[in-house]
Amino acid sequence: MRVFLWKTKMKVFKFGGTSVGSAERISGLIDLLRNGERKMVVLSAMAGTTNSLVEISANIRAGNPAKTRVLIAGMRKQYHKVADELFREEKFRRAGREMTDSHFDYIEKFETEGFGDSDEKKIIARGELISTALFHMHLQESGVASALVPALNFMRIDKDGEPDYFYISQNLEREMRGCADAEIIITQGFICRNVAGEVDNLRRGGSDYTASIIAAALGASEVQIWTDISGFHNNDPRFVEGTSVIRELSFAEAAELAYFGAKILHPSTINPAREKRIPVVLKNTMEPDDKGTLISDTTRLEDYKAIAAKDDITVIRISSDRMLNSYGFMSRVYEVFEYYKTSIDMIATSEVSVSITIDNSSKLDEIVADLRRLGSVEVESKQTIVCVVGDFRTDRAGSAPEIFEALNNIPVKMISYGASPISLSLLIDGRHKADALRSLHSHLFPLKNAN
Repeated sequence: MRVFLWKTKMKVFKFGGTSVGSAERISGLIDLLRNGERKMVVLSAMAGTTNSLVEISANIRAGNPAKTRVLIAGMRKQYHKVADELFREEKFRRAGREMTDSHFDYIEKFETEGFGDSDEKKIIARGELISTALFHMHLQESGVASALVPALNFMRIDKDGEPDYFYISQNLEREMRGCADAEIIITQGFICRNVAGEVDNLRRGGSDYTASIIAAALGASEVQIWTDISGFHNNDPRFVEGTSVIRELSFAEAAELAYFGAKILHPSTINPAREKRIPVVLKNTMEPDDKGTLISDTTRLEDYKAIAAKDDITVIRISSDRMLNSYGFMSRVYEVFEYYKTSIDMIATSEVSVSITIDNSSKLDEIVADLRRLGSVEVESKQTIVCVVGDFRTDRAGSAPEIFEALNNIPVKMISYGASPISLSLLIDGRHKADALRSLHSHLFPLKNAN
């Protein structure tokens, strides 16, 4: 990917749905952003908007016009209220209401004009388009030099759903040429176009990913991800009391935690920043003075640093005598998952069996049918992978005894140890998740719990 540099390196700021969840919070972004430096600002839809648009799409598809109109009317009223509260001058209030009306009028047309396979994504995109337009208008009313750069003009994914970095760099550079006088440049997170030019998206949480891709393309000095929590915690605070913020993580550690369930960061965010060695800072909009978590290429090894858990895991066990003293069997197993574009999280083998976990079960029936040609197959759903991040280098003494002591009363079905020097993963039944997280926390972080 070609990187184009500005005279002064920019920072990229991303604000999530809760950070733009009300007129007050949208207005408060100005204080966080204005310091004389040029910035690229990536916004999500306002909190709750995407879910509401998904519900509207479902009712249009199901042919429920009365329910659809009620939902649209409710959202229209909600956004009129936001415009009335956000803007001081009547001309901006009127413009804000008219702008939101244009988007909801667009959605209403699908009731009479038909609803195709790709239309839900067009509707969902309205959330980011509205939030960025409102913020841009607010900056204009406040006299801040700003520009709105549509993500649909430069953000594109390829046939495999991956970012088309060459296209993105070329087209973002073109868009940025018209923003020379802007202190704050705004764009949408999450939304993009696919290889056919249709409106698409980077999946839930994709605004983080958008910010990282843009930072890599701009050669930015830093990415700041602003949410409603002060960085990565060493465990899930929804299930465990007494968690603490991790102030520094390496790219690899953050990638492990994000992939294995830490909700604060989209799992794909790390790679573009890591490739360009661009630091990522996780900050809390509600507590802007908290320094949050810094993610960089610096590694500070600790015995145990954090715990994360990934739900809705399916384990597939294949047993066959043909595995014994044979070669090529595993390649045939992998070919099945490759054919159905389904990634594998964990794998364990014995002489005559192999266990594999996946988090995407959309092609499960087809995968199982093909695997049965290789041997007998068992499937178990509603499993959880617990990932412990720390110092797991295999050339050091010790074998993480505290982890196994903590899980002494919880059945462990698979273990991945040695594949990564910074993590150890275990598969358990999902119903044991909360107990496992609490027990691990008390065993791995006893001093922190005592404070």
